[in-house]
Amino acid sequence: MKRRSFLKGTLATGAAAVAVNAGLLTPSTVLADWNKKAFDAKTTDDALSSVYGSSAASASGDVKLKAPAIAENGAVTPITVDATGISGVESIAILASKNPMPLVCEYTFGAGALGYVSTRIKMGQTMNVIAVVKAGGKLLKAEQEVKVTIGGCGG
Repeated sequence: MKRRSFLKGTLATGAAAVAVNAGLLTPSTVLADWNKKAFDAKTTDDALSSVYGSSAASASGDVKLKAPAIAENGAVTPITVDATGISGVESIAILASKNPMPLVCEYTFGAGALGYVSTRIKMGQTMNVIAVVKAGGKLLKAEQEVKVTIGGCGG
């Protein structure tokens, strides 16, 4: 029985390898497109302009940013952005103002999705974390200072 299982596994692996090499199993929908200019930007305004075409985001109480007041380890700072009270959320971007490249991440949502993101980011020093939500063509933001005791970038 072990010999039959081995032969079935070998045949399945061989068939999958041939399909991948022939281009039949190309993960075209999985390959993400990214905005190199936005992620290479050196300031928060440049990053927002590259992502959204404008850096004019207005502060909103509907965008709830949850971050620790003091992060014991800047390498794994937990951040949560909750914009579920806003209808038509198109995307959420998280920026760390003093990081060498401030744009940490940008999430794009499909129609009917709830605007909620929870992640961990790397911070090298004490700085403001900014969450920007694009909904209905408007840019809304929330900002919070996070004090870092041990830097995530070698500090």
